[in-house]
Amino acid sequence: MTAEEEIWDQGLQSERTRLAWVRTAVALSTGGLGAAGLSVRYGLPAPAIVGFALAALCGGVLLIRTRVRFRRVQAALHAGRPLDAGLDAVFAWLGTLSVVAGALTFVLTVR
Repeated sequence: MTAEEEIWDQGLQSERTRLAWVRTAVALSTGGLGAAGLSVRYGLPAPAIVGFALAALCGGVLLIRTRVRFRRVQAALHAGRPLDAGLDAVFAWLGTLSVVAGALTFVLTVR
């Protein structure tokens, strides 16, 4: 068995992972845009608007990077190199944290 055969799985794991990243990006971008729009409409404080807008921005960046990341993952798997999704994970983490900050601001304001 070659090194490539040991690492490479003929299944669709990388495609499913790509779809998971796409779902995360779409949820962050559409949810962030919707929540930012509602925050503006109902006059919520600026931190809520900024938090939701930042989440939308992070989701947009992740969505744009999806194709590049998928190609890099495929190349790394076929070459037997380690995978690196560090920057994308930071964007996903920052987007999620922004949603939490916006939601917390919303809850504390509406109470």
